[in-house]
Amino acid sequence: MSTLTHHVNLLTDHLRDRPDTSQLVAITGAPGCGKSTLARELARRLTLQKRKTAIVTLDGFHLDNSVLDSEGLRARKGAPETYDAPGFIRMIKALRAGEKIYAPAFDRARDMAIAGAVAVPQDAAIVIVEGDYLMFKETPWADLATLWDVTARISVPMPELRARLIQRWLSLNYSPSVATRRAEGIDIPNAMRVIENALPCDFSLDGQPGRTVTA
Repeated sequence: MSTLTHHVNLLTDHLRDRPDTSQLVAITGAPGCGKSTLARELARRLTLQKRKTAIVTLDGFHLDNSVLDSEGLRARKGAPETYDAPGFIRMIKALRAGEKIYAPAFDRARDMAIAGAVAVPQDAAIVIVEGDYLMFKETPWADLATLWDVTARISVPMPELRARLIQRWLSLNYSPSVATRRAEGIDIPNAMRVIENALPCDFSLDGQPGRTVTA
């Protein structure tokens, strides 16, 4: 059984056994650990089980590059202070209250957020939220910890994480030198910050090298 299948089985079994009619599931971990892959596969499995499921991402709350430039933060994009944290927290509270929301998405190829790209219906049985800072002890992110019904963290050894992060930039047609520089100068420091300031989660998932969970 692949790592990804095991993780999906674990989470779907847990969600099936919970009595709640509507649930917020947080999938977190360092950049490149496999959050998006797990969120998509979990949503696919839950949909097959006839449970209405939606996915929203923290990446949709990246501050625009023009804002990052004006505040001198462009070189740190992906760090906690380069997101609209208050806006994201307001959205999660609205989901917690059962409101219908329109969430932004992130276009990695264009390096920009797309407003109102994801409609989350009020009758969604499960909303999966994925992002680096969902269980993170720095202010104001720590306020999120009490809003989730289920939390899962994916952990990947740093050498494997580094390789994935470089490959992510290569897949966007950056040269090997630029891809390595971006991964080592931006992504890996952000990954270390996520790891060093992690709050405990309900599930700790091991995304081992060579397995199915990738970037």
